[in-house]
Amino acid sequence: MCGIVGAVARRNVVPILLEGLKRLEYRGYDSAGIAVLNAGGMNGGHASLKRVRSTGRVAELEKLARSLSGEIGIAHTRWATHGVPSEKNAHPHVSGGVSVVHNGIIENHEEIRARLRAGGYEFVSDTDTEVIAHLVHSNLRAGAKLFDAVRRSVVELVGAYAIAVVSDSDPSRLVVARHGAPLLLGLGEGENFAASDASALVQVTQRMVYLEDGDCAEMKLSGVSITDAAGHAVERPVQVSQLTAAAVELGLAGIPCSVEIASEYRYRDSVPNPKALVTTISQSGETADTLAALKHAKALGQRHSLSICNVPESSLVRASNLRFLTRAGPEIGVASTKAFTTQLTALVLLTMALAKIRGRLPHEREAELLHALRHLPTALSNVLHVEMQVKMWAEKFARCRHALFLGRGIHYPIAMEGALKLKEISYIHAEAYAAGELKHGPLALVDKDMPVVAIAPKDALFEKLKSNLQEVRARGGELHVLADQDTRMTDSEGVRVIRMPDHAGILSPILHTIPLQLLAYHAAVDRGNDVDKPRNLAKSVTVE
Repeated sequence: MCGIVGAVARRNVVPILLEGLKRLEYRGYDSAGIAVLNAGGMNGGHASLKRVRSTGRVAELEKLARSLSGEIGIAHTRWATHGVPSEKNAHPHVSGGVSVVHNGIIENHEEIRARLRAGGYEFVSDTDTEVIAHLVHSNLRAGAKLFDAVRRSVVELVGAYAIAVVSDSDPSRLVVARHGAPLLLGLGEGENFAASDASALVQVTQRMVYLEDGDCAEMKLSGVSITDAAGHAVERPVQVSQLTAAAVELGLAGIPCSVEIASEYRYRDSVPNPKALVTTISQSGETADTLAALKHAKALGQRHSLSICNVPESSLVRASNLRFLTRAGPEIGVASTKAFTTQLTALVLLTMALAKIRGRLPHEREAELLHALRHLPTALSNVLHVEMQVKMWAEKFARCRHALFLGRGIHYPIAMEGALKLKEISYIHAEAYAAGELKHGPLALVDKDMPVVAIAPKDALFEKLKSNLQEVRARGGELHVLADQDTRMTDSEGVRVIRMPDHAGILSPILHTIPLQLLAYHAAVDRGNDVDKPRNLAKSVTVE
């Protein structure tokens, strides 16, 4: 899920590299970094390598990089594999004047590390990537030019890699190589670029060259040259990307969408659009208000309908033109849990499909999102490791009468799910708010007896959410925060923090659902409630 951006130009490449990283944030990451060579080397003087790294968001890296300037550079977003998320493990890695960014996993890194240590190299990170930097440096020290040093180095690597390398010994060029991990070149006028995803480069060019396994490429101001795995010079076709800068922003599909509460939809005047897709979502497929809403939509002339449902033989499925079965298995408890997370996953897949049809989902991004979806079972299993911490929260909540849940952006609906579950099975009054709305009413309710749960992944809205949380603490409210591993938020007086094991980017809401559902479960158990059969509620609401 890591991201690479590289550039060589006659202008300062730092803004290009940072903008490229921002466009790769959707992949999910735990750290970011940038390394550049200053202009001295491009003009015949001595080049100086400068590097900054951060365990925060790209926005934080941008602040650290304000003083950087260079005409050649590499940048990276990292999702930890070897070594915990930390500045020392963040890319780029350096060895002498060599700097490297890397996607993939080097399977024989321990063997190479031992040999390099014996040769006098010191390792300062826990990553497999650092061996690449030292390998390239050792080949340069043996007299090779940068391009040959990289080629000799990658021959020794076992595993998957996409790398970009710069060196102050050869400051006019950037060298890249790939095997088993995507990497492409972007061709400009008197400037050239590299990235792991076309979305990172559409800001500067739409002319792309996709490297094949085993390729190694040298990039200069004047052009690029490529050799294949056998060392033979080759030419790869230039493709003109159909992406636009606007198309790679969040909102994968670019289709207007409105959300309706089924029980309200048929009681208001609607403006029908025969070309619109009416999507109904239900676990049982027998919910009366959802069925009535679909019937009403059809009566208005809405011809296209899709049901996302867990029961193949249900009335809703039979009444829809199209159906997406979530196949979560029987949902025995009244309060849906696995049905909800599978519905979220189905909506991600639907969005991807629509984006692909509209030409807004490049192959590389599709592959990354599919990889993240396939990783979800493992990521969800990892989330279960925080259950004991959630259980400790629940002991406090079980004695409360009210609770407030906060989220921003795509995590606000997850705050709503957390509040709903707590109400349904623990019978504790709970409300959810978009955190930015805190000052517009709910802050008046906050005191030491009303715990506040905040969903706080380190995304683009993290800093704004932190300000909202300060407002809660200033009023004596007790905070319970679901944060990312790399956040600097820690337990303190009135603040309880649980760090989530994975940061999943756009799939993050699915992971954050689990601890909120566990919170409701343990609070209900502590209060002696039947969590599967909460009072006054039915599994399928078959009457309005």
